[in-house]
Amino acid sequence: MASETTGFGETVRMIVRPVAAAALTGRADPPPADRPWPAGLRWTRYLGIGRLRFGAVMQLVDLGIATAVLFGSFAVLQNESKRMGPHTGSPGQAFLFFLIALGAAVPLALRQRHPLAAWRIIALAIALGTPEVHRWMTTPYLPGAAVAAVMILYSVAVRCSRDITVGVALISIGGAIALSPRSGAGAGALILLPLLVGFVVRQRETARRDLLEREESTRRELAEQERRHRDAEAVLTERQRIARELHDVVAHHMSMIAIQAEAAPYKVDDVPEETRKDLAEIRGTALDALNELRRILGVLRSEDGAETAPQPSLDRLDELVSGARQAGLTVTFEEKGERGRVPPGYGLTIYRIVQEGLSNAMRHAPGAEVAVAVSYADDAVRIAVINDPPPAPPPGVDAPDRADEPDGVDPPDGAGGGHGLIGMRERAAMLGGELDAGPTPEGGYAVRVTLPVEKPPVEKGTP
Repeated sequence: MASETTGFGETVRMIVRPVAAAALTGRADPPPADRPWPAGLRWTRYLGIGRLRFGAVMQLVDLGIATAVLFGSFAVLQNESKRMGPHTGSPGQAFLFFLIALGAAVPLALRQRHPLAAWRIIALAIALGTPEVHRWMTTPYLPGAAVAAVMILYSVAVRCSRDITVGVALISIGGAIALSPRSGAGAGALILLPLLVGFVVRQRETARRDLLEREESTRRELAEQERRHRDAEAVLTERQRIARELHDVVAHHMSMIAIQAEAAPYKVDDVPEETRKDLAEIRGTALDALNELRRILGVLRSEDGAETAPQPSLDRLDELVSGARQAGLTVTFEEKGERGRVPPGYGLTIYRIVQEGLSNAMRHAPGAEVAVAVSYADDAVRIAVINDPPPAPPPGVDAPDRADEPDGVDPPDGAGGGHGLIGMRERAAMLGGELDAGPTPEGGYAVRVTLPVEKPPVEKGTP
């Protein structure tokens, strides 16, 4: 018994809630700010009408139909009443007919902005006016009011929630049956048809809006991913710059320390054994530091990266050559042309290439003679770092074991894993240049780089 009561109460609530929402508490969705023209009406753009706002045009159309319903309904009532006899057509009766026609026309003018309020008004007007209409006409409903009601019901289904639409259907069908039981079935079908069409249109528009929102959300996610990708790329670029500078600066000076410690015993005939051990320890510490640097570079370097411009420039070339001479190399330095011809940004690349060439010579050919040549021409800057074979060690002194020494440059067969030659090649490629590196017939090693220089355009009138 309790379950039957509960089920009956739930059924009542399911009916009362949408009815109350439709009659009293419900609200329609606000009108869209800028409704697009339907695809079937876009041809009106060629007439100029389609260039206007669709909502404004529809409001004008509704006002025109409402005017036609007002005067048409009034004329129909007047004509039907005159058939009843000569005593009809009094001013009071004409005023009543005008109020009935006005009740059918005004809601139609409101349906674009307030569809639910328009339905409430026309439902009340039909409920109060139908008995009077039925008195003078053979049909139970005024034709103009029926047309207006159908249009308003469609707008309610498009702009209101499902519960409100169900409540409007229940009240409208119930009212139609109560006002005219004989025609209630036909009126019910006429009421359901615009409600069903409007509900389908609302569902389609809702699905379209959801799709647009998902697409917008997807675009925002893609934009966020692209921003994160740019941030990650900036981080990789900075790591590449750090790796390049670590190799160019720290590795160069650590190589000088190791080579000086290695070459010192060859400069003096009688070197105490303790000093030899100290120098060997210095060299080993420097090589350990180079190994650690190489490990860090393996973490920091990315496959594709770029670097920003550090401080060294062409003004420090002499200082660089002087440091290599102090490390035990015999360096001849030759410059041809004017440094002022070098475009901005070339100075760092030239400095680093010369620095790498000297570092490789100190590392692989300690004590060898090295020739450095830099030529500044109008069409290109040419750099050459060529070292002779390293001198043989003095009798009784074994050549140092370089198995634990990290490669700063790829050997002639290209199997090296270091970053020296790779770095020079990348720097040259950045400026559109080419690098040629390999052993010389005499047993040394040569690095030649050509950096093209774009000639400035010649102004008209210049001889």
